Amino acid sequence: MSTRMTISDIARLAGVSKATVSRVLNHKPDVDPVTRERILRIMEEHNFVPSVAASGLAAGKGHLIGVLVPALTWPLIPDIMRGIAEVVEETSYELVLYSIKTSNHERDRSDVINRILANRLIAGLLAIFPGQSARYLPALQRQGLPVVLLDDQGLPPEQLPWITADNRAGAYAATRHLLELGHRRIAHIQGPLKYQVSRERFQGYCDALQDYGIPLDPSLILQGDFMPPGGRACACQFFAMPERSRPTAIFAASDLTAYGVMGAAEEFGLRIPEDVSLVGFDDISSSGHMRPPLTTVRQPLTEMGRCALELLLSLLETPDRPGAARLCPSPLLARFAGSSQLQSQTAMTATIESAEPVRLRLATTLVVRATTAPPPCYAHL
Repeated sequence: MSTRMTISDIARLAGVSKATVSRVLNHKPDVDPVTRERILRIMEEHNFVPSVAASGLAAGKGHLIGVLVPALTWPLIPDIMRGIAEVVEETSYELVLYSIKTSNHERDRSDVINRILANRLIAGLLAIFPGQSARYLPALQRQGLPVVLLDDQGLPPEQLPWITADNRAGAYAATRHLLELGHRRIAHIQGPLKYQVSRERFQGYCDALQDYGIPLDPSLILQGDFMPPGGRACACQFFAMPERSRPTAIFAASDLTAYGVMGAAEEFGLRIPEDVSLVGFDDISSSGHMRPPLTTVRQPLTEMGRCALELLLSLLETPDRPGAARLCPSPLLARFAGSSQLQSQTAMTATIESAEPVRLRLATTLVVRATTAPPPCYAHL
């Protein structure tokens, strides 16, 4: 069996350095046309299939982009990855996926980040929902590796560019929808309060109640875990309340939480939306196929993935300058000029000299389906 050709073999046969071969593979213009033609001819004669990683390393810069994700079973990941794939397929980059186990994920993520630092394989890193392990990411940036954070679980490290959804505005829209239907006893099942996203969604719920003059009722607020069992347990507590004091509507902090509420309603013989209305948050792919289809807040997951990778690519195209933040204007920012999707106008003027990282909050959308309706007649008595 013949040995697979390497960049070193091609360089030796062509009488050039490995860096020159890599520049040809990466379509760099600074190669003599005669030399380029000779290298390409040798590659063709030997049926050479380049290793993307090796060609990038030979040029002193990886041609791979790392994507750090939680377990691939997380329901938000496929839509985010779709947006990433739409962008990367238009470039010469390839993706390296770092998938993390759900058990003891903080330790596992720090191990992965240490491995990224050690092998220097990738040109940049897109970190998706790193949670508490986000604190390790600035170390990568200090080592010259561009990093973009796509996250809503915690406040981002000050040095990192960051993209998220406008959770507070989405929760406000969900609660306002129920208020406009006539509901006044609206319960909220929170996510774990150690996460920033949970606190933001709760704040949006509170904002809407305040704007409609509805006092906050602590008995209508319970903390779940973003998962169906937690949603079911919280809903069972609500449904066990006397009929005239139990909630007529529930705003769940995630779609999976809302699925648990549906199970609890069936257990208590309650109909959705005739007896209790329900709104979720996320609009994962299965929510439109529930029975009844779930009213929810749609996160722009595909757009978030797309924007995050565009931002990372803009950092990769920024020349290095000692002591400067690795930031630059990106064409994607123009799409959000003058929009509530942009967290601050300072992001629009971010430059390589700027000390402020780009921060984007993308707008959410309320998707009204079949789980919301006016409250039952007894609620007005």
